[in-house]
Amino acid sequence: MNALRKPGQFAADPRRRALLAKVHVASTQLRLDKELYRDILFDVVKQRSAADCTDEELVRLIKHFESRGFTAKAKPGKAGGRPGPRPADLPFALKARAMWISLHQLGAIDDPSEDALEAFARHQLKVTKMQWADETRAYKLIEALKAMAERHGWEQSTKGVKPDAKVIVLKRRLAAALHAKLVAEDSIPAHWSVEQAAVSLADVPFKSLLFYTAHELDLISGAFGRKLREAAQ
Repeated sequence: MNALRKPGQFAADPRRRALLAKVHVASTQLRLDKELYRDILFDVVKQRSAADCTDEELVRLIKHFESRGFTAKAKPGKAGGRPGPRPADLPFALKARAMWISLHQLGAIDDPSEDALEAFARHQLKVTKMQWADETRAYKLIEALKAMAERHGWEQSTKGVKPDAKVIVLKRRLAAALHAKLVAEDSIPAHWSVEQAAVSLADVPFKSLLFYTAHELDLISGAFGRKLREAAQ
């Protein structure tokens, strides 16, 4: 019933207010600018504003943001519940954060938090905060993350790949690498293709890996990563 309500109806509904708040917190936590935020909304639920979403669409948005590292849990140790320092927003830092989350899905790192990424970056860049790093030296951090990815079966070379296709190619490779781990660890039936696993674990339509959208690939990798972590517990 709630999922069929028209946009703007029942604005006083506490559940709807909570869902809208989570969407906006996720946007802030993931450092999404307005254009990227609207693009994600349209890609996931074919809307340009959270206010126009049904409750069901808001839930889908939150699940998507969670697959990219959003967590609604407050960090411990923050006096009065006040937020900590804003995450680094330099281009290399955004790339490092996306890779860090993907490496967590692969099981390469245990802690996907911003604090853990900052600690790793501090060791690589020799600065206290990523935001203070000289961008000409940032390649050291990215190369270290790429090396970790390669060790866990996620191929990083994009030689010969068109620039506008690099992101989605890497997302496909991540899904394939996660699928290989699931099979190797007997977490899914050995005869399942990556597409069969995607349908079963991520609840996406069955189609070739080549035709999944970037959003669908994020959902697939998120679901595969959760399955790996569950099996490791």
